[in-house]
Amino acid sequence: MAAPFNITLGRRMHRRTVLRGAGVALALPWMTAMQRAANGGEAEAAPRRFVAMTLGLGLHGPNLNPANAGRDYTPSSYLEPLQDIRDRFTVISGSSHPGVTGGHRAEASILSANTAAPVGRGKNSISLDQFMAKHLGSHTRFPSLVLSSSGSNSPSYTEQGSMIAAESSPSQLYMQLFVDDSPAEQARQAQRLLEGRSIMDLVADDARRLRRELGAGDRDRLDSYETSVRELERRLQESAEWARRPKPRVDFPKPIDISDPNDFIGRQRLMSEMVRLALQTDSTRYITYHLGTGGGVIPLPGVDDGYHNLSHHGLDEDKIAQLAIVEKAIISAWGSFLRDLAATDDNGSSLLDSTSVLLTSNLGNASNHDNRNMPVLLAGGRFRHGQHLAFDERNNYPLTNLFVSLLQEQGMEIDRFASSTGTMTGIV
Repeated sequence: MAAPFNITLGRRMHRRTVLRGAGVALALPWMTAMQRAANGGEAEAAPRRFVAMTLGLGLHGPNLNPANAGRDYTPSSYLEPLQDIRDRFTVISGSSHPGVTGGHRAEASILSANTAAPVGRGKNSISLDQFMAKHLGSHTRFPSLVLSSSGSNSPSYTEQGSMIAAESSPSQLYMQLFVDDSPAEQARQAQRLLEGRSIMDLVADDARRLRRELGAGDRDRLDSYETSVRELERRLQESAEWARRPKPRVDFPKPIDISDPNDFIGRQRLMSEMVRLALQTDSTRYITYHLGTGGGVIPLPGVDDGYHNLSHHGLDEDKIAQLAIVEKAIISAWGSFLRDLAATDDNGSSLLDSTSVLLTSNLGNASNHDNRNMPVLLAGGRFRHGQHLAFDERNNYPLTNLFVSLLQEQGMEIDRFASSTGTMTGIV
């Protein structure tokens, strides 16, 4: 088992061989099923959380964004059902990711803002949720959860540029979160963790023996490599500790997955309930839920055309009217999720107070595949809500500035993310 990681020493060895070997080890935290875990028993007075809900087909801007800006905005047709929680969210218009194009392909850049990812000029970079999880996700059993309404595609990417496959089954997610593994499975997990540690020991030993044959520059690389090995060993140890702890118990039955692939709203509501439970039990603090695209006819009164076709309406009034029924239902379900968070106690305050919830899409106009003027709703956390922040629709404001604000809301001393120029004006 250790053979693939064994480094043959000697002056004939090319340095790239060493780097490839190191690359395998560095990739292990993202390639295995082992979960990073929390520091045992450490209490945190007021944990901050983040949920990103992303749409593959955008939202029709004229129906979403209010006509006037500021705190006294007149609600749009989509926002009318949310007026009872108006002071808990903010509408943001006129923002996008600078330089990101590609239409549907820009789905990969919703949370990374990487200009190269959607058009094949290079690999993706780390997404906002995974950046948070990397630095802050060690306090919970799951550093992050990546979910979807259907399929495994997601906008969540590792720092190596690899997409993290999404879990689309609420029932399977329930099992992961709340059902303890059998003793036999726990033993198998423990053995896998032990094997992982033994591999890391071997690689670290080979790296140390190699040091004397490397120049100064490569020794710096090796130092970085050894640091990553030690970090991985720490994560493996924490995973072993979590494997021995019982999972939380919830007063909620195992959900039954919705079999109808076209029941977009039903699936959204069911998975949103699972998201709430995951946050409430502090199983994780960072969740991405990709609602995807959906091609079939969504079972709603007044809708008889496929969702994807409606989003590409070409200004056809009948299609826009049907699309409005679908998208208003999506926004209403999102509002119900916010109300549920607001009604859930979190150490004396509400779960919404400690959770920043972002709803957005890579498409500002799905009909012509325009990636500008992305739809953006932000709720929860300690932001100044109850307003419409209207930026320039011709010269868009960088949405990554909001990402910096979200990182700082998590307590991170960060002043730059991707194309950002600072924090978002008017939100804090």
